[in-house]
Amino acid sequence: MRIFALSDIHVEYDGNAAWVSAMSRADYRDDVLILAGDVAGTLPLLQRCVDAFAQRFARVLFVPGNHDLWVIRDAQRMDSLEKFAKVSAAIENCGASMQPFTAGTLSIVPLQGWYDYSFGEPTEQLKAVWMDYRACRWPEGWQAADIAAHFLRMNTTSLDSLARKVITFSHFLPRIDLMPPYIPLEHRLVYPVLGSTGLDDQLRQLGSVLHVYGHSHVNRDVTIDGVTYINNAFGYPAETRITAKQLRCVYAD
Repeated sequence: MRIFALSDIHVEYDGNAAWVSAMSRADYRDDVLILAGDVAGTLPLLQRCVDAFAQRFARVLFVPGNHDLWVIRDAQRMDSLEKFAKVSAAIENCGASMQPFTAGTLSIVPLQGWYDYSFGEPTEQLKAVWMDYRACRWPEGWQAADIAAHFLRMNTTSLDSLARKVITFSHFLPRIDLMPPYIPLEHRLVYPVLGSTGLDDQLRQLGSVLHVYGHSHVNRDVTIDGVTYINNAFGYPAETRITAKQLRCVYAD
């Protein structure tokens, strides 16, 4: 069994959707795909993409990203918590899963999350340009910390239920030092909305040796304090320098 990782496929773009459609239907029949969020902003596109992956892999494991919880493009009025429930149902209907998976000595654990400004406070400029502030809708009075805490509470996997080796994955970054030092200062504007330190606390409590994440569109493979962190974002069509337009095998037994 091999485990592949991919995030930020954004199939609203025709070229990205065509890449998914062109994938082999024979090469991955015994393998697992970790799909770390940001598939599509609407349910029909998301379901179509995940279903395509589910037809090609033995198992698809998924966590939604921020784009997957946008509600402004959906015909039915709902908030982003209702959207999360609908996404969860759609994933299960496709034969994919948002639950932990164990095979032999290996467990793969999804970690739900959001950003909570533990990487820094957002500026007024960021609030003006970051689409989530307009595309998501949350219960009245909820702030970023409330949203992040809500999702972190979902990650209650018991250590007793896990195999000897643990792989975790999330859409959001679990630590800000996963961003490489070469990022220009003007692009660091978005750091407050990249993730939460609470995710790193959880993955380390689970004993994870490998964590897959997405969201930043900056592909990396780095080991910090005994955990290897991998981002394999597909990204937007023009992002050819910081992303890789291919699957990445992150584990093979």
